[in-house]
Amino acid sequence: MKTIGRALAVAVCLSWTVSASAATPERVQITGEIIDTWCYFSGVMGGPDAVVGSAHHTCALWCAAGGIPVGVLADDGTVYMVLKLESEDHVAGGGTIMDLQSDRITADGLLYERDGLKYLVVEEVVSNEGITNPNHEDYGPVPPFAIPDPNKK
Repeated sequence: MKTIGRALAVAVCLSWTVSASAATPERVQITGEIIDTWCYFSGVMGGPDAVVGSAHHTCALWCAAGGIPVGVLADDGTVYMVLKLESEDHVAGGGTIMDLQSDRITADGLLYERDGLKYLVVEEVVSNEGITNPNHEDYGPVPPFAIPDPNKK
């Protein structure tokens, strides 16, 4: 029985070693908009053009404050899930993310990739252009399709 236990312990240690090497980070600089990942991926508030910029800013603040993960929507359309943001202990609801939500930034940090997902540890916000997508002119402060229809059952 001890032999099986030792073999299992060795197998677990080896798998951790393989996993750790697979998660080697790459230093990157990413430019894009800080987004609310729930609304972006779920489509609950409309298409991708409606859940970014000034039209979605208030919702994005509430989602970040409530613990929804934030991401960076890069210029090429890639979404990076933000694991850590500068010196904040917690991304969700932290003061830094509340100041950056919906802003276009350039982030310097570490990129981790696993199972097709991209995770970003932002070590420094190199530049912040503020909210550069004033799409509330197209959608209003709340996109009309985001308002529940009381007649719809």
